[in-house]
Amino acid sequence: MAEIKYTITQHIGILSKGAKGWKKELNLISWNDREPKFDIREWSSDHEKMGKGVTLSKEEIVELRDLLNGLEL
Repeated sequence: MAEIKYTITQHIGILSKGAKGWKKELNLISWNDREPKFDIREWSSDHEKMGKGVTLSKEEIVELRDLLNGLEL
């Protein structure tokens, strides 16, 4: 399997912390030297290991924001 190259270009925030020290984060990440995208996933404390996540373009994150703003919580 080919190695996945990533660079966290901007750490935006932590959404939650797990009991084992992993954190669910929102970051701007460049995958394989491509243009950075918004990314939500769990990370180990040293950012060497990651869980499955979702990557969103700027247009998708704007749409998500608008959907969340419309929710009554």
